Amino acid sequence: MSSSSRDAQLDRFRQGFQEEARELLVELESTLLALDDAHTDLDLVSQAFRALHTIKGSGAMFGFTELAAFTHHLETAFDEVRNSRLEVSSRLIELALSALDQMKSMLESGGPAQDQPACEAILAHLRDLTGLHSPTQPLPLPIASPSIPEPSGEAEWRILFAPGPDLLRNGSDPIALLRELAGLGTLTVTADTTAIPPLADLDPERCYISWQLHLATSASADDIADVFMFAEGLCDLAIEPIKVEALTSTASPQLTTFVRRTDDRADSASIRVPTPRLDEYVNLVGELVTVQARLAQIASRVDDPDVASISEEVERLTSALRENSMSIRMLPIRATFERFRRLVHDLARDLHKEVDLQLEGAETELDKTVIDQLADPLMHLIRNSMDHGIESSATRAAAGKPPVATLRLSARHSGASVLILVSDDGGGISSEAVRQRAIARGLIAPEAQLSESQVFALILEPGFSTAQTVTDVSGRGVGMDVVRQRVEALRGSIHIESTAGQGTTVTLRLPLTLAIIDGLLVRVGEAFFILPLAQSLECIELTRHDIAAANGKHVAHLRGELIPYIRLRDYFHIREPRPEREQIMIAETEQGRCGFVVDEVLGDHQTVIKNLGHFYRHIQFISGATILGDGTVALILDLNRVVHDALRSTPTLNNSARPIAASVITAADVAHMPLVSPQLQ
Repeated sequence: MSSSSRDAQLDRFRQGFQEEARELLVELESTLLALDDAHTDLDLVSQAFRALHTIKGSGAMFGFTELAAFTHHLETAFDEVRNSRLEVSSRLIELALSALDQMKSMLESGGPAQDQPACEAILAHLRDLTGLHSPTQPLPLPIASPSIPEPSGEAEWRILFAPGPDLLRNGSDPIALLRELAGLGTLTVTADTTAIPPLADLDPERCYISWQLHLATSASADDIADVFMFAEGLCDLAIEPIKVEALTSTASPQLTTFVRRTDDRADSASIRVPTPRLDEYVNLVGELVTVQARLAQIASRVDDPDVASISEEVERLTSALRENSMSIRMLPIRATFERFRRLVHDLARDLHKEVDLQLEGAETELDKTVIDQLADPLMHLIRNSMDHGIESSATRAAAGKPPVATLRLSARHSGASVLILVSDDGGGISSEAVRQRAIARGLIAPEAQLSESQVFALILEPGFSTAQTVTDVSGRGVGMDVVRQRVEALRGSIHIESTAGQGTTVTLRLPLTLAIIDGLLVRVGEAFFILPLAQSLECIELTRHDIAAANGKHVAHLRGELIPYIRLRDYFHIREPRPEREQIMIAETEQGRCGFVVDEVLGDHQTVIKNLGHFYRHIQFISGATILGDGTVALILDLNRVVHDALRSTPTLNNSARPIAASVITAADVAHMPLVSPQLQ
């Protein structure tokens, strides 16, 4: 292997460690925040210690020496807690959280933290807290001796460590593993060199030495196994107890032998795949869906049973592949939710408020693309809730509320969408205050008649804020506008509900995926449109007699209910003659059930979403476009936006919904729209 190939491989291993360490740091942060509420929970203490121990040892192995050295001091403090020489305190938790921020900086840079004075201050406070004024150094790696010591009060373990042929090639350093193991106690090492071949047959990238180890330590079997975490599947490893002297009980604890073999990798439950590679896979599946649609169209024109059979089989396989590719991109939202525990903790401290963050539906799965872009909107919503919604403990007590406020972050599926709710039991929002503010800013006329939902929607307008003062947390009217823009970019929507004195709930409705959706293909004149199938309820016929019976109003009778409808022909300025019979697709929208009049409903369509060109970036009521089997472009409609725009353009839908004044796409535009593949990172 060339030096450049070796360097590239080592870089991949370092990146793999960084990914693993990021997850460990998120888990460690959650553990520390939970420990802040339960100082005596030894299980949480052990979880924190093991995470620190793993980051320290693996960091040293992959060249993150500054991270390993810094983490070692924090690990020492939690080792003192484990051994009952130090109690968990709020001060220790705050120091650990501050240290965590520095560890994140070192992990990303691969070197020292940017704020070295802060690191030194944290270490000084840790030494003062633990009473260990001189930094504890890792124990040296001892040389094998004929006699094995038997220190009292410690468990003794016999360990067989035999590196596999790929251990060195994967960036692991067996000597670093032995040094980390020595840090757990008294280690005696015996090397077995019998497998070393003659020099002519020696592979310089393979380790031929195995070790028999004797370890006397107070650490658990899990702690020992964790040393070899990143070598799992790359070595033969056996850990078995020799003798344990009980310290606090006359009963002998249960002993376990751990054996890990090189073929364990074949049984691994998951593998890591770089996001760009996964995006490329999904894009290729999307192209295959388009080709399959073309094949189906050809098969419908050719009277050949063999072609029809092949088309049906390809359609079945494509559909299965599409579902598989979408499921691979789906991830639970837990990691995104968990990161906000720290935000709530810090804001509660800074604002002098008591807040209990509750997470619900954290296992709800969502497209990774959506999850990656969800952090900023949720952060703004939480900051607004903490600053403006939730009252101080004294104010809550005076209002007869519990002194500790509840902030709830929840997720659940709703058809082809996911609902993300941010709710609190704070002071709520005064709809009248919002209305007066909107009148003062000229957003609405004083005589305007708005529903409560429409009033709260004004909060999402750029620069709108009801805050009396501007703070470091919020109040500039920027946050909610950012939320609206980010959610709309994800083809989502926002709904605000609030009751004065009781609290506020903000609901984000987001699509499950941004790549491929099930749609309903319709035609209006020579233009084609896609309606999201998840919102489409049923189709009814609209005749000229029905239109005459409605006295010119755009409503249809459906089982005793009047359903307003929008003519897509008029909305998009399509001038072709109207057919004798039209179709109304009834869909569920944010404003209730609404109809969309089309010339013809062509049927279900697996829709590969393509972004419109840069020129059309401001058009809000189009989610994107797709390419049909014959190369024709069909626009994907955002039904919620179409209804919202029609309501804004006309007082009601009872009269003809006149076209919007700007950004209208005509049928002629459709054929010339530049399309690009969706950005899925």
